[in-house]
Amino acid sequence: MNAIKKAAKFVYKNPQNPGAKVLTDLAVAIETNTPYALSQLYDLDRDVFDLAIGMLKDWRIDRHYLSKLRMLEIGEIESQQSPGV
Repeated sequence: MNAIKKAAKFVYKNPQNPGAKVLTDLAVAIETNTPYALSQLYDLDRDVFDLAIGMLKDWRIDRHYLSKLRMLEIGEIESQQSPGV
């Protein structure tokens, strides 16, 4: 299970836990590409902190693959627009 799913499961099971709000805020920041105060992570329990770090790792990997897909799509579009050789 990836970190985002684990974090969502944690938030669902522990809505009153202060870490749930921190994870939710982090998820929103990741999704909307908005600034996030990393200092919020400092007070988290170790397990919740690890979930947050896992979310960041998953986000980074996803962005890496997404940028590669965009490059491939652009290359494909350009090759379709170029006259045949």
